[in-house]
Amino acid sequence: MADSDDFPQKSTDELKQAVLHLVAGRDEDSLGKKAQFYKTELAALFAELQKRNPVPLASDQVSLVQGVWLSLWSTIPFQDIFPGRIRDQSYQIFHPDGYYANMARYAPGSRIPLLKKLSSWLVAYDFMLIQRYEVSNQQWFIQNVGIEQTLRIRARPFTVDVADAWFTKAVTSPKLARFKNLDQPTAKKVEKILQATPQLEHLYCDPDFRIVKTQREANQRASYTIAIRKS
Repeated sequence: MADSDDFPQKSTDELKQAVLHLVAGRDEDSLGKKAQFYKTELAALFAELQKRNPVPLASDQVSLVQGVWLSLWSTIPFQDIFPGRIRDQSYQIFHPDGYYANMARYAPGSRIPLLKKLSSWLVAYDFMLIQRYEVSNQQWFIQNVGIEQTLRIRARPFTVDVADAWFTKAVTSPKLARFKNLDQPTAKKVEKILQATPQLEHLYCDPDFRIVKTQREANQRASYTIAIRKS
């Protein structure tokens, strides 16, 4: 556990590196473990970085966040609503037109040794949650717009270019899609996500590093995400 008494003597970059070091390899932990890890290891670091937030006004953050981000560690439940998320093919893309997307490739069995050899021949499931964003009275307001989903050959990676082209095409006519080939409990979870009105706050935000606090509903436990810009 980092010693919070030393934080004032640390540079902001040192604190950011401490966060990245602590979460390395931990994004696959269960949500329960992550919640406990946040309390014991990250909360004090987040609080110190929040004091140093170089862009505290939400209105100034809008242009800063536009582009592509990678989530390194998150307690947002929906990200792993399907099995087999490939973390280096999971993106959050902000467009300047007020839309952004959370998208990821899911490849169940990709980490099972027996199936890994066959993974390039198997089908991947790509999922995208489309949202609108705006800032008013120095607060971020988020609206879930719809989802898109598609099956692709797993051998063709879900690159930023592929993801962004899909997002750009989809956002011209966003819609609530029907979930084909999903079990009923999962479909209900996704529908519930679409009905939510998420709250978003940047505890820390600079051109390459963000700590984001979100709540799907006001009465629910907050979630936290550490994201870096995709170069």
